[in-house]
Amino acid sequence: MLPHHALDQDQVNNDRSMEKQLLKKLLKNLFSHTCSIQFWDGEEMIMGKGEIRFRIILKEPLSITEILTNPSVTFGEAYMNRKLEFDGNIQEIIESIYGNPKSFLRYKGRFSKIIKPMKNTLQNSKENVKYHYDIGNDFYRLWLDKSMTYSCGYFTSDTDTLEQAQCNKVEYILRKLNLREGCTLLDIGCGWGELVITAAKKYKVKALGITLSREQMERARERIKEEGLEDHVRIAQMDYRQLQKRFDRVVSVGMIEHVGKEYLPEYFKNVHALLKEGGISLLHCITSLKGGTNRWIDKYIFPGGYLPSIKELISYISEEDFYLIDVESLRRHYAKTLEHWAANFEASVPEIKKTKDESFIRMWRLYLNSCAASFKMGNIDIHQFLFTKGLADEIPWTRDYLYERK
Repeated sequence: MLPHHALDQDQVNNDRSMEKQLLKKLLKNLFSHTCSIQFWDGEEMIMGKGEIRFRIILKEPLSITEILTNPSVTFGEAYMNRKLEFDGNIQEIIESIYGNPKSFLRYKGRFSKIIKPMKNTLQNSKENVKYHYDIGNDFYRLWLDKSMTYSCGYFTSDTDTLEQAQCNKVEYILRKLNLREGCTLLDIGCGWGELVITAAKKYKVKALGITLSREQMERARERIKEEGLEDHVRIAQMDYRQLQKRFDRVVSVGMIEHVGKEYLPEYFKNVHALLKEGGISLLHCITSLKGGTNRWIDKYIFPGGYLPSIKELISYISEEDFYLIDVESLRRHYAKTLEHWAANFEASVPEIKKTKDESFIRMWRLYLNSCAASFKMGNIDIHQFLFTKGLADEIPWTRDYLYERK
């Protein structure tokens, strides 16, 4: 009769073998391209036929239960902790997942409906923003463009640089707002201030930018002083729900994704209160087909975030009796923007290593590349919504004014 410890080891081996077989079945239909899966025990499995496009290297076993219940966190943490490695272009590997309709991650991994969202109260919103944006201006300066614009660029051609694309985007938004000299402009979630600074310089408006990030506020104020625009632009660290003034124009770029599903109606109610009669508002934000939250991104990148659906946003716009003037998708523009950011990030890794550990670097690498893949494959989208409070018939009859070179 075998000793108990031998029987116990046999059971462990059987369990591991079964877990590995189940993992093979899950991985079999995961990718749309031929690839190699290398397991922790040295076994290699080829998925598909023809040339191998990339390799997935599993250095340790992964829990099938955790993969099935929480795939984005399980795979994301495995990569962060070096249990999982990629031999190939990370963006292309993730695109291969989204490109395979048979992949169990194609829909299960897109957005998780079972996550219980944190309430984005005034205090929680401030903490969530601090978690992401107050990492340090020096970090963002390494891989953003010179203006430190942290949102989707607008590429008028394949040869546009990242910096040019961000200038294009700011100008495009300001044209859509149909600004006039002396207009009052509010930027909700103003980042490092590029939009309000450009609006004041070019259109001579009176602008207020608000952010919850102290790092962003301090740098934006420095820029305003450098430009000599103190009489035209002001930056405040505050929540949009704390503001009582009214403006001719209200713009928000990449902020509503942090509001949370529960607070979307409140956002539009506040914009209605902040806009003067006849005022114009532009909302620039990431959207999804049905609305949701990726659990890995919620845990490690944007706590409290929620990507609204187009249906939700248009519904709330209508509920406040706004007139919806224009809706435009910039999906391909964000994919290209993220590809620039990812390349800049990789070039900056030696510098980033001086202050950040390997897990942080791998986390951000995965974040930038997975987002680029998601936009490129249409897993998520980005839209600009232009709407007015009451009639605003001074907007030109056609969209030609948006493309005229000045």
